[in-house]
Amino acid sequence: MASRTLREIMTKDCITVTLKDNVYEAAVKMKQEDTGFIPVVDGNRLIGVLTDRDLVIRGFAEKKEGSTAIKEVMSDRVVSVPPETTVDEAARIMAKEQIRRLPIVENGEFVGIVSIGDLAVRDKFEDEAGEALSKISESNKQPVM
Repeated sequence: MASRTLREIMTKDCITVTLKDNVYEAAVKMKQEDTGFIPVVDGNRLIGVLTDRDLVIRGFAEKKEGSTAIKEVMSDRVVSVPPETTVDEAARIMAKEQIRRLPIVENGEFVGIVSIGDLAVRDKFEDEAGEALSKISESNKQPVM
């Protein structure tokens, strides 16, 4: 049996923000959609991502206003893959890069996203997703003071 690809499991109807949005508007979208991750696009081209952590660390902790441009707080180093990527390869990439969400790009355009949870719900790939999640979680552990 051929390995499943991300095209088969990715979320296609994703909210996005653009460089015209500000951090307040992005935060409102995160609240409305109950997400902590929003792709930043220019047209349909993926140019970055914005996480709730970005808003806190680069925004609020640096006393930025709600009107601050997305560009000032977003992560512009983005790991993305094409939709033909296999689920097990995606799990390996996510573990290696220590990321929980992987944007999907086809012909230069943002087409969807896959999360570590999307991988975990696939019975055949529970081990890979579990391993990826444990590697991500281990590297993020901070000593408790």
